[in-house]
Amino acid sequence: MKIIIFDDDPTGSQTVYGCPLLLNWDEHNLEKAFKQSSPLIFILANTRSLSSVLAVKKTREICSSIKKFFLRQGYSKDDFFYISRGDSTLRGHGVLEPAILEEELGPFDATFHIPAFLEGGRTTENGIHYLNGIPVHTTDFGHDNIFGFSTSNLAKWIEEKSFGKIQAKNILHVEIKQLDMAFNNEDDFESLLKFLSNLENNTSVVVDAKLPHHLEILASAIKVVSKEKRFLFRTAASFINSLSALPPNPQDAADLVALKLKNKECKYKPGLVMVGSHVKLATDQLKVLLIDNSCEGVEIPVSKLANIFALEDYQQAILELEHTLLSEIDDILGIEKIPVLYTSREEMKFSACPERMNFGLQLAEFMAVLVRKITNKLGYIISKGGITTQILLQKGFNFNHVNLKGQVLPGLSIVTSNSDQYNLPIVTFPGNLGNEKTLLEVLKLMESIP
Repeated sequence: MKIIIFDDDPTGSQTVYGCPLLLNWDEHNLEKAFKQSSPLIFILANTRSLSSVLAVKKTREICSSIKKFFLRQGYSKDDFFYISRGDSTLRGHGVLEPAILEEELGPFDATFHIPAFLEGGRTTENGIHYLNGIPVHTTDFGHDNIFGFSTSNLAKWIEEKSFGKIQAKNILHVEIKQLDMAFNNEDDFESLLKFLSNLENNTSVVVDAKLPHHLEILASAIKVVSKEKRFLFRTAASFINSLSALPPNPQDAADLVALKLKNKECKYKPGLVMVGSHVKLATDQLKVLLIDNSCEGVEIPVSKLANIFALEDYQQAILELEHTLLSEIDDILGIEKIPVLYTSREEMKFSACPERMNFGLQLAEFMAVLVRKITNKLGYIISKGGITTQILLQKGFNFNHVNLKGQVLPGLSIVTSNSDQYNLPIVTFPGNLGNEKTLLEVLKLMESIP
């Protein structure tokens, strides 16, 4: 049974490989994706970058395209699993998007909330979600300017994000003990099957997970009851791997690094790092990177760019800024260093969230166009930030889809395109992943084959 994943940014495929990531979901692209042998189809909806109103609109548009495709191809919506892939630190429209999928592709017997991303230190225990052992609401991600929240208790979080429509007292909980017992004992596995079989009326269920087998045994049980029950999932990346049960990737990190493009002399071209994410972790990683002697920074002045976009006729000013920044990048490549293109770190003030999000998209598109204009000189790109990466792929390179090759480090994927013009590998680096040295670490890895 194929798994259709609605990904709210382009990094949710960070535990799997060998599948298409769609940036365009018209009939032609859907047909190509469904013909591939992979059980996974990712639709890069990028709804985390949108207001709730626009996120609803885009989700409905995607569902409409899928339902029309099903009708023409003779598929039933019951023939597939559906995952709404969201952030492992609980940002995004984590309750709204599954609600729209229930309306468009339901009815479902239950919606499972499984935010554990084990490869990145995100675990859930006793219904509480943690980041490296710290309740996630106490971290910077819990204080997010757009998607902040006040609790790490998933049932209470669902109640908060649904504005009380889904009451915490009505939410069921699959505990670690229950999953451990099901993993170790056939009778307890039967009890888990019975629990799943009794779910109905789109019950909300939160799931604990600390180790891979917790998700694997749940996925096994779900497959057993899938002929009689329809489930929807709001998950981070780890459960996708468990449900798809892919064998190990035959390509290791060295194989993926070797995807770098070469010049006419058969030498690898240099790379470029772009950092658009503004979370504190991304800023810390950027600081470490800029200290390294192999790198040289190129700063996009965010305040200046905002002032330019506020002009009635801003095209000439944009071109002048582009010329300045491209000249800086050229100079850095000329001295055989790695250019690091990043947005200045000041926090912009906006009157409302939609205004903030719209400027974020403008900024990401400016960055993407800039990188496109220098791409012929590059062998690879490391793109830090989900929205940054989505806009690079969609607006910068105008890709309809990309191919997921695998991970160079846990959670850090490489994608490529079939495009003759822009076929360099791109490392998709989530804003919230790693420690302060991880960005430098992946750069050193990409440079390990000289």
